[in-house]
Amino acid sequence: AGKRIATSFPNLTRQFFEKFEQPGSATEIRCISGSVEASVGLGLADGIVDLVETGTTMRAAGLDEVSVIMKSQAVLIANPHTKHPELVEVIRKRFMGYLMARSWVMITYNVHRMNKKRAEEITPGKTSPSVMPLEDMNWVAVSSLVPRNKAASVMDELEAVGARDILLTSLLSTRMGS
Repeated sequence: AGKRIATSFPNLTRQFFEKFEQPGSATEIRCISGSVEASVGLGLADGIVDLVETGTTMRAAGLDEVSVIMKSQAVLIANPHTKHPELVEVIRKRFMGYLMARSWVMITYNVHRMNKKRAEEITPGKTSPSVMPLEDMNWVAVSSLVPRNKAASVMDELEAVGARDILLTSLLSTRMGS
């Protein structure tokens, strides 16, 4: 309170800081659109109030989270009497596909056939791994979905059982079913 705060949300920011202000030291709220986090580095503000998802941009600007003013979520709301239920379902599936893709990655690797069973136990996938023969008949290429938060340890485990050429690929969207 009593400092210069840059934000794209002036009303919310004003309401938050009012309860901390001392008489004669009002918080100066500067409404900025765009890269709000850059305002501190440019000397335009002492702090910011911004919408943050991961905090990567904020930390890159040398800023740390001090307080959470509010939590929010995006929701898809449809009129139950819509004339376009098919379109609503397409949009819902696209959102769900994007959200699901953020939780999974595709891991692809080559493994000797004698180690294939052990490797598949590490990467069972959602349904099962995809296995393709290689030119060298002693080896196979395997692709499998793995949870994003376990990907690094899965790569370590695969390497330990002799897998090679281990690649991790982010997903843009997906339709995986339930």
